Amino acid sequence: MNPQTLRALLDSVAAGTTPAEEAFARLGDLPFADIGHTKVDHHRELRCGFPEVVFCEGKSPSQVRSIARELLEHGGVFLGTRANASHFQSVGQVALDARYFEDARLIVVDRRDPRPQDGHIVVASGGTADQPVAEEAAISAEVMGNRVTRLYDVGVAGIHRLLAHQDVLRDANVIIAVAGMEGALPSLVAGLVACPVVAVPTSIGYGASFGGVAALLTMLNSCASGVGVVNIDNGFGAATLASRINHAAVGEAR
Repeated sequence: MNPQTLRALLDSVAAGTTPAEEAFARLGDLPFADIGHTKVDHHRELRCGFPEVVFCEGKSPSQVRSIARELLEHGGVFLGTRANASHFQSVGQVALDARYFEDARLIVVDRRDPRPQDGHIVVASGGTADQPVAEEAAISAEVMGNRVTRLYDVGVAGIHRLLAHQDVLRDANVIIAVAGMEGALPSLVAGLVACPVVAVPTSIGYGASFGGVAALLTMLNSCASGVGVVNIDNGFGAATLASRINHAAVGEAR
């Protein structure tokens, strides 16, 4: 249940058009619904601004399907991360409008009324191989109601590719910088802009990159200020943090 639905329900009770008993029944599954294998949090959007997001990896297709059904029966959006084709096919049995983004491993069902996307988040990636993680971040941020600009393959091996877009970078309220190898992109970006930079190390690189640990340590040791770091390959986590920063900035501007 989202804030708008809850307010409409309370207003209808106050106006006498909805009996208190009916309202009580509709609120009965707050703050969560126990569906056996999972306790689905229907209170998440009221607390955090966006409904519960489902991490699909490690869950069976049938489990993801039942969670999706439960969330969509009480809201207008479902976002599943780290999903595979089997998860998508299973969700499609209860949501014909489900979309699957294979590279980003995301399932999206969005039945909300169209609304303008607020603020501005830039997602920049170091190389083409980093794009799946960057897309996880970009698509997730868009579903969360943010305007997103993608700047891909702008890594430090050819910094002129990034410098050509300084006007776009400086227009952003927050930048997500995604990079593998040595992970230097966030430091470069943070030295060019005044907004926060969310750094995402990826597992892309040769042996001594240790599956992204080298990039992670570089980002944690950045000499540029204003950089926050999420876990390796965690595009969704970066999107959530960036979305909250962006929406806070939009709220202050208003």
